[in-house]
Amino acid sequence: SFVAFSVYSPNTSRESLKMELLADVSLFPGEERIIDKDVIYICPFNGAVKGKVLITNYRLYFKSSEDVVVMLDVPLGAISRVEKMGGASSRGENSYGLEITCKDMRNLRFALKQEGHSRRDIFELLFRYAFPLSHGLRLFAYVTQEKYEENGWTVYKPVEEFRRQGLPNNKWRLTFINVHYELCDTYPTVLAVPVKSKEEDLRRVAAFRSRGRIPVLSWIHRENQAVIARCSQPLVGMSGKRNKDDERYLDLIREANDTTKLTIYDARPSVNAVANKATGGGYEGDEYQNAELIFLDIQNIHVMRESLKKLKDIVYPHVEESHWLSSLESTHWLEHVKLVLSGAIQVADRVSNGNSVVVHCSDGWDRTAQLTSLAMLLLDSHYRTLKGFQVLIEKEWISFGHKFSSRIGHGDKNHADQDRSPIFVQFIDCVWQITKQFPTAFEFNERLLLTIMDHLYSCRFGTFLYNCESARDQHEVRKMTVSLWSLVNSKSDTYLNPFYTPESGRVLYPVASMRHLELWVTYYIRWNPRIRHQQQSPVEQRYKELLALRDEYLKKLEELQRSDSSSSRLANSPSPNTSSSPPPTPSKQYTHLQTPL
Repeated sequence: SFVAFSVYSPNTSRESLKMELLADVSLFPGEERIIDKDVIYICPFNGAVKGKVLITNYRLYFKSSEDVVVMLDVPLGAISRVEKMGGASSRGENSYGLEITCKDMRNLRFALKQEGHSRRDIFELLFRYAFPLSHGLRLFAYVTQEKYEENGWTVYKPVEEFRRQGLPNNKWRLTFINVHYELCDTYPTVLAVPVKSKEEDLRRVAAFRSRGRIPVLSWIHRENQAVIARCSQPLVGMSGKRNKDDERYLDLIREANDTTKLTIYDARPSVNAVANKATGGGYEGDEYQNAELIFLDIQNIHVMRESLKKLKDIVYPHVEESHWLSSLESTHWLEHVKLVLSGAIQVADRVSNGNSVVVHCSDGWDRTAQLTSLAMLLLDSHYRTLKGFQVLIEKEWISFGHKFSSRIGHGDKNHADQDRSPIFVQFIDCVWQITKQFPTAFEFNERLLLTIMDHLYSCRFGTFLYNCESARDQHEVRKMTVSLWSLVNSKSDTYLNPFYTPESGRVLYPVASMRHLELWVTYYIRWNPRIRHQQQSPVEQRYKELLALRDEYLKKLEELQRSDSSSSRLANSPSPNTSSSPPPTPSKQYTHLQTPL
């Protein structure tokens, strides 16, 4: 690019010194150096550290030039705000430079020399490449040329996933009414609806549901045929409007497995649901016969955003030691996690007992996605496998239109946008809480969850880009970008849990009380060097070593048996008149070897 060319002019030896310090940065195919500069990194743990910073079209990379080894490797997608610190006349050491706020629980400060506007070029280039969409540039996912053995875009195929669940059947059918996103522009193209519903009914119901997000099946219980259906709020309004088609449609969902009463879980606190009537929304009233409405008291996106902000304040840069427990409690983060988990447990319990449920919040793309996906994770062991978990995220979050672009703000400079909120982060936190309570129930490990969290922001993969499928189709995400699952499935060993024990029919019931929930330290406090050194669990490490040892011994045993059988064949090679039976196969001789936990 022109910028890269103008900044990189190979003339001075000082430049070659810089290159030497930054020579070990391995760039991705398609990644280009934009600028590098001498800076002082104001490290919250080591104080002021001199070094070089490199900005590419993907990352900010810093390496210290002093004895203290300090390195930073930050995807530009993780940056939410870049500000100038101090002015040309600022007094005090290291008071002039840049302040960078990140989305991943850290902030960075760099000091530069005060003379000659030394920060102007780096500020402008960093601002441009950290927020490409605000500057008419493409997101890095469209620029990278990375190649992987696996194609992650093939992980989730809606019809195949419905088949795995046993659909269609005599009560539920698949409809392609939304194939051109005409029924609902934020829903996927394939939907599962009651057999007795006609296409015209679906259109009439869509007119009465916020954003046309009608109740559709997310999951069906193989034995009792109870379902989890998801949707948005009904458009009841202040005057208490009714819609016979909507009432009848919900009754069709109830009748599909003869549930006595359909349970409608409204994720919101009841006061919020009532307040939504003023803007034309609302909730299902007494006119919905054979249905009961339960409010789950989960707060809205703005409350969650402020809660995580408070959490960041007490963990970065320094952990609030003196009043840790009261400080943590005052953020309310774990309380919100508890309410989301508790709601999912209620949904799973109802369905497990044969009752069909409908889940919604206001628009059905934030709290609803949290509740349906977590309940499905508790009910269906398939979603607890490495591939199954990818399907769950693709299905309940990506295809059903969780607004990733708006909630995360990919490539967008508007850091104060009120649409931003850590709803998906909270979901992954809930998954982590469940894995802590059931350490053998999941095929994947914590590293997978951390990788997902990092690439939620990085913009290196197309997986979390845009708000819905129709927007992804328009921007040719599947054709032009790489899926995060391509990376994961090409090195799946990295993400496997050595303690995993498959149990197909088991429903998980975690304890959602404050006493059993923990702060996810290895995510929220991972930038603190004291924490980072403890990340690898010694038990897991030892267990992996033992498994590797077992594999080694099995290999040796197999080799010994091979050489043994070939030497015995030679010794007993039959004369033309005699016949001999074939040697026993090695596999049969060692399959009984097991490593107990």
